[in-house]
Amino acid sequence: MTSASSPHDLRSQLEHLTTEAFRPELAEIDRLPTLDIARLMNGEDAGVAGAVAARLPEIAGAVDAIAARMGRGGRLVYAGAGTAGRIGVLDASECPPTFGTAPGQVVGLIAGGPRATVTSVEGAEDSPELARADLAGLALTAEDTVVGISASGRTPYAIGAVRYARSVGALTVGLSCNQGSALAAAAEHGIEVVVGPELLTGSTRLKAGTAQKMVLNMLSTITMIRLGKTYGNLMVDVRASNEKLRARSRRIVSLATGARDEEIERALAATDGEVKNAILVLLAEVDGPSAARLLEDSGGHLRAALAAAPS
Repeated sequence: MTSASSPHDLRSQLEHLTTEAFRPELAEIDRLPTLDIARLMNGEDAGVAGAVAARLPEIAGAVDAIAARMGRGGRLVYAGAGTAGRIGVLDASECPPTFGTAPGQVVGLIAGGPRATVTSVEGAEDSPELARADLAGLALTAEDTVVGISASGRTPYAIGAVRYARSVGALTVGLSCNQGSALAAAAEHGIEVVVGPELLTGSTRLKAGTAQKMVLNMLSTITMIRLGKTYGNLMVDVRASNEKLRARSRRIVSLATGARDEEIERALAATDGEVKNAILVLLAEVDGPSAARLLEDSGGHLRAALAAAPS
């Protein structure tokens, strides 16, 4: 185990972080009317998108590298503690229903394990060894990608995850909200979205959390676009696991093809409810098995399958 920092050392580190800075102009915020506090918070949040925009080249570079590995069968793994970890778990959990990703293809790790998503697990974030054990449990390979997430950029769990991932040849991304962070320095792709001091001193679930969610939205969504999980801006790999999603599936097929309701129902029945296959059945005028073969030969990319279909 690595030795823990002394309280004095940790306080000194925090005092030099932008995300932990004290804002004396807000020292009387608790005395303001509720609407004024809401306006202040809204004004703070308005700057987050601009901070993310400043890091778009780094985000795009990370996406292209992630997509290349995932295209070869690799996994996308998020690793963080506290709020950062929960945001990673959230993004990972939304990929299967949205993009039809296989179980375990996008993974969210949080320091302290699943119970840390709803309660604090004391000391878990301070353990790089725990991160290494969590990743070793996934049998991490060089085709995988690990995204370490930490608002401060100094969380030992996130840094430990990135360092272990690099040691096995995996791609690494370090997402933080402070400039010159140890996390970004440890990763091949460092993304530092500097949103400035929080409305409540050190409460990085606010602007920093919003920034992290926005970046993870980009990493996962654009990667899935690159992998052919969409057709234009339609979620053609959506998994229809409930009635709402079944209705959405029918609407996506309608938007992509312009077909009548009865044609859509027949196409979905012929393809076991697979939206992408149903679209191919309707647009290329092929049967269900032929659609499946065309998509398999095209690596799941609908546009390529349409181009390869017999005219």
